[in-house]
Amino acid sequence: MRLIATDLDGTIVRHDGTVSPRTAAALNEARAAGVALVLVTGRPTRWLSGLREALGSLGTAICSNGAVVYDDDAGRVLEASVLPVGDLVAARERVLALAPDAVFAAETVAGLHLERGFASSRAEREGLAEEPFDAEALAAEGVVKLLARRPGGTCAEFERLVAPALEGLVALTHSAPGVPLIEMAAPGVDKAVTLARHAARLGVEPADVVAFGDMPNDVGMLSWAGRGYAVGDSQPRVMRAADHVIGSVEEDSVAQVLESLLAAGRA
Repeated sequence: MRLIATDLDGTIVRHDGTVSPRTAAALNEARAAGVALVLVTGRPTRWLSGLREALGSLGTAICSNGAVVYDDDAGRVLEASVLPVGDLVAARERVLALAPDAVFAAETVAGLHLERGFASSRAEREGLAEEPFDAEALAAEGVVKLLARRPGGTCAEFERLVAPALEGLVALTHSAPGVPLIEMAAPGVDKAVTLARHAARLGVEPADVVAFGDMPNDVGMLSWAGRGYAVGDSQPRVMRAADHVIGSVEEDSVAQVLESLLAAGRA
């Protein structure tokens, strides 16, 4: 084990938004032993700050489902894969043709922009205002993720409905349990693709990577890593992609795996 790649929410971040002391200790023990740690998340960069108290230096993080590589220590974006304005417009139009009740938000390099009707409790806490969807202005900021939400149904149903129309135009996934929300990025953008580039820069082979995740946006990463662990009550396709299925985040399952691997390494 030379590199740990872990998703955040539902994997090492509990439902109350915290990282348990045991999980933080296991991750920090691995780093002290010389193992690289990469946070690989659907979260935007601005949602990393709450992890610093538990984990200290976050180093390089892969955010927005692989669209952004962020140096948290330096506070700067290292690379970003953005949607061209034409693809942004086309993706929105194709979703609306099949789901006229969908509303949209755009995560850009600079921040989150909400179409009228999209606001969530978290967006409201951040003080974000809703505004008309202006593709040109959004593209000028660099859209790394286009989000679409419906008032009812499930993520899986929404994805099945629009996926054929979006094939080849955007990379499509979802990561929000219980919310009919899909996430679209530039073609080829995936946690696994960006992680593979980062690991190659570090001289780390897939066989030496241990990865943890729990949602469909983790499937590629779990398949690519030498050892992939599906956490908790993951969806069937997530469990199929993993080499192992472990307990939930509330059970400190990631910590249990890392403690065992570190102990085996010392032995």
